Amino acid sequence: MEAQPTITGFTPFTTTDYPGCLAAVLFTQGCPWSCPYCHNPHLRPSQEESSSIGWARITRFLASRTGLLDGVVFSGGEPTLQRGLPEALREIRTLGFKTGLHTAGIYPERLASVLPLLDWVGLDIKGLPAGYAGITGAQGSAERAFRSLRLVLDSGIAYEVRTTVHARLTTFAELVALAHTLADAGVRHYALQAFRPQGCIDPALTEDGGAQAIVEAVRERIAPLFETFRMQTEAAD
Repeated sequence: MEAQPTITGFTPFTTTDYPGCLAAVLFTQGCPWSCPYCHNPHLRPSQEESSSIGWARITRFLASRTGLLDGVVFSGGEPTLQRGLPEALREIRTLGFKTGLHTAGIYPERLASVLPLLDWVGLDIKGLPAGYAGITGAQGSAERAFRSLRLVLDSGIAYEVRTTVHARLTTFAELVALAHTLADAGVRHYALQAFRPQGCIDPALTEDGGAQAIVEAVRERIAPLFETFRMQTEAAD
């Protein structure tokens, strides 16, 4: 591979990161957004070469799991930041695995380029457009995320849209409004994820976020809008 993705974390087995599949997860380094509830802040800096895992080591492991795992998921950080992502996805497919991606839709053009190489996408939509920059710390982030949403929906590949909930960042009314916005856009598969404090470095958020109460309260209002609807009380952003 001419360019290799910078991988600084590796989960050899998971049943939750790729719905319906037994998968391994590769965590890439680098993310330009600063979501306060992020539980992987150590993955934000673009360069952490000293702790990177060699691609050859990863492919050797995956080759030994052929027939035991169904798929491989790239997570992060923001995987589409990695120039080597397309070639990595091709190699993983050659090994016989399904390919999955966790993304916040930060780079719509890069997402478009790898969609043909993916079998499933987990797309984070963090809130209503009006409040997006307040969550991500980045102007224009709403436009990027919702453009990526359109790309995923139009691609026809399997997907799940996900929103992390914290009471200080998302109100009951905003969550219901977001669900209607997504349903109107054509989203059929949606998951709410309660904030978890592990790894979060913002002390203002690490106390009880009240997320579980909100998630449970909106179930009856939100679930009927979607073909599939999941709630997670121990989940990542």
